Amino acid sequence: MTEMHLARGELDKEDIRLGFGKGLLEAGKRHENVVALCADLTESTRMNLFADAFPERFIQVGVAEQNLVTVGSGLAAMGKIPFVSSYAAFSPGRNWEQIRTTICLNDQPVKIAGSHAGISVGADGATHQMLEDIALMRALPNMVVLAPADSVEAAKATLAMATDERPNYIRLTREATPVITTDNTPFAIGKAFIFRPGSDVTIVSTGTMTYQAMAAAQMLAKDYIRAEVIHAPTIKPLDSDMILDSAARTRLVVTAEEAQINGGLGGAVAELLSEQLPTPLVRVGVRDRFGESGKPEELLKHFGLTHNHIAMAAHHLLMNHRHQRTG
Repeated sequence: MTEMHLARGELDKEDIRLGFGKGLLEAGKRHENVVALCADLTESTRMNLFADAFPERFIQVGVAEQNLVTVGSGLAAMGKIPFVSSYAAFSPGRNWEQIRTTICLNDQPVKIAGSHAGISVGADGATHQMLEDIALMRALPNMVVLAPADSVEAAKATLAMATDERPNYIRLTREATPVITTDNTPFAIGKAFIFRPGSDVTIVSTGTMTYQAMAAAQMLAKDYIRAEVIHAPTIKPLDSDMILDSAARTRLVVTAEEAQINGGLGGAVAELLSEQLPTPLVRVGVRDRFGESGKPEELLKHFGLTHNHIAMAAHHLLMNHRHQRTG
């Protein structure tokens, strides 16, 4: 991604769930033990790419999300690498207890894909706009939590999940979003990445909000504010060293996520900083509210999840910091 393309809005767009579908298909080609299960949403989660190529390795469990993950756990216990998919509102929304008991308690390497997460689902409204999934899955022992920035990174994350020996949850969005990474952009589970270096404020973002964070940093640069953008596609385990190193240099942190800030990325960063490096922090995300019906771009503005809101949060931190130093 170039600054010029970002400024002109010329980035290609593709839905992140399609990146998952492509990655799963490639994982199936590379690993014969990869199997896939879906809860009657095969095309919506883009699992149909795998199902069409490997029908003998695909199981349609129907509208039964509890069965989806318990069957997946059983397959993992028998040496398979199961990927299970549904809407995030249903998985982990409806089957969290089964995920907790059959997958995490037994430490079975089931790969859970929660599609249509966040408010950008749009007109489907609050029932389908899963905002609590990061918090739910972060709380589970043994669970890895991923939120890729775009479709390219989603494919890489899916391939990485296939060889990771832990339970994994990957958060996917429905709408086409800007593609801000390339095939050469590094990715590894457990690692965060500096997408833009800076020294005045740190912006830690995940998922779709990394695009907004990059746009915010470009906006801040016009005011001679050098924002460092850290993309954290892995929310658990958090790349603590990367975030602490940046916070130690800038002394100011903003987090950004398309999810509840309580228990989400913002909560994870707040916990880290409060314990190891107390630092002024502003969390940009959904603040203890349910979603609403509307167009994705309208909802992002309504809930304060745009690059303008991130830039304003950074300005607020900087003004307070300067006031304290001169007061």
